[in-house]
Amino acid sequence: MQGYYFFVLRVDLKEKENTLREVRDCSGISLESLGDECSSDADCQTGLSCFSCSEAFDGLRCIRSTTTNQFEFMNSLPFNRYAYLTTHNSFANEVEPLHTGIRLTFLNQEDNVTQQLNNGVRALMLDTYDFKGDIWLCHSFGGRCHDFTAFWLAIDTLKEVEAFLSANPSEIVTLFLEDYVETPNGLSKVFKDAGLMKYWFPVSSMPQNGRDWPLVKDMVASNQRFVVFTSAKSKQESEGIAYQWNYVVENHYGDVGEHPGECSNRGESAPLDDKSKSLVLINHFHSIALKVMACEDNSASLISMLDTCYGRAGNRWANFVAVDYYKRSDGGGVFQAVDKLNGQLLCGCDDVHSCVPGSSSATCSATKDQ
Repeated sequence: MQGYYFFVLRVDLKEKENTLREVRDCSGISLESLGDECSSDADCQTGLSCFSCSEAFDGLRCIRSTTTNQFEFMNSLPFNRYAYLTTHNSFANEVEPLHTGIRLTFLNQEDNVTQQLNNGVRALMLDTYDFKGDIWLCHSFGGRCHDFTAFWLAIDTLKEVEAFLSANPSEIVTLFLEDYVETPNGLSKVFKDAGLMKYWFPVSSMPQNGRDWPLVKDMVASNQRFVVFTSAKSKQESEGIAYQWNYVVENHYGDVGEHPGECSNRGESAPLDDKSKSLVLINHFHSIALKVMACEDNSASLISMLDTCYGRAGNRWANFVAVDYYKRSDGGGVFQAVDKLNGQLLCGCDDVHSCVPGSSSATCSATKDQ
């Protein structure tokens, strides 16, 4: 069994409150009560929830629970000039009912995919398998799905994505597929049946040799707002689904990737500093997802990991940040981490709230590094 590393993190909540109090982003999220004591979500303002994190504070306090919409600040940059909150094993959540009897596998999220998307998650990690004559989402092993590792039909989750894209015509959703489907054109069929092909971003439009992606505003205007990557190399030629490692570099996942001060590429990925791939994906989660660890994992150690990986990736900030139990933290959590990334990517500041909304250049407001 691999080793586990525990780090006790303490934060100065008063300093955090002073930093973020009186801040309201252009999406309407209020951060004025961040860090305040609470007894229920009703005590917290928009975009916050009432939560306990014994590693950082006693009792219950208001913490971030939704993202800032970076496109509302600026949508005139290439797709690879933004950061997107990503959920690891998005389908392995606590909400959906059992479909195949007893399930003996780990969970990674608390709410369903629709709730994740509504809270600002913009990239989903899904594991696809052939099972019971169809395509299923499973958290399994050995490339095979079993009754005790199965979650549900892939089309059900894909229909949630379709409904979100239909209701939010200026948003873009990305899928990363750990793909074990062997049925010829099996994935293509399930995407078609879910009604997602009308949003499909084609492989032919994806940049080569590290060039910039199309502008977000152009992807929205052309309605090509659904980006899909597969781990199966053959699918790019046979089904027109982009082979992830042609476009993305990714650090090692699980406990191996959790050593402070280190950030190495996973085996399938090119080195992180390979700039012929214009997208950077950073994982920050343990091999076994535990709620008790998520609070500290999604707090200061996440920011530290992103800083470390910036250097290892050739001074490139992450575009995708993948975590377990994304809503758990000691305050700003993954939402503040993504705000930092978007601040750096959009305007070179440590917080997207310091970027001048609507600016066409890298401009910081007077509240820079607030």
